[in-house]
Amino acid sequence: MESESIVYGCIRDWPSDQAAESRLRRAINRQVLSELPGGDEWSFLGREMFACCQQPGEGLYQTQVIHFGASYRAVEYEWSLWVEQFEALLKRLYWASAVVHLETELNGTHTFRWESDNGCHSPQEGELRVRCAWEREGGLRG
Repeated sequence: MESESIVYGCIRDWPSDQAAESRLRRAINRQVLSELPGGDEWSFLGREMFACCQQPGEGLYQTQVIHFGASYRAVEYEWSLWVEQFEALLKRLYWASAVVHLETELNGTHTFRWESDNGCHSPQEGELRVRCAWEREGGLRG
C-alpha cells in the first residue's frame, strides 16, 4: 500500500467593527472557494476540501474561519506544488493568518504558517510572508 499523507488546517480572516465590510469579505472568500476545481477535475486543492460557517451565531462570531482537510498519496514528494497552489489561493482571499498541518507516515508532522505583514491580506496585495515550523513526531516504518 502506498504511503498516505493527511493535510489539514485553517485560514483566518480578521475581525472588523464594520459589519458590511466583514460580510463583503466573507462573500468574496466563499466565491473564491466555490471557483476551485471540483468533482473529477484533479487539483491539489478542490472546493470539497474547504468549508466555512456562513451566518453569525452559527459558528461565526467575529472572525471567518475557513477550515480544510484532505488525504493524499505521498503528497510530501510534490509538496512544493501543493504550496504553490495554496499560496495562489491565499493571494485571492481576505485573511490574516493560515496554518497547514502535513502528517506523513514516513517523515512525521510538519506545520506551516502564513501571516500577513500588516495583520490582514486582501486580494489586491502581492507578496506573502511565510514562516515554517517543522515538528517530527516520528514516522511509521512499514
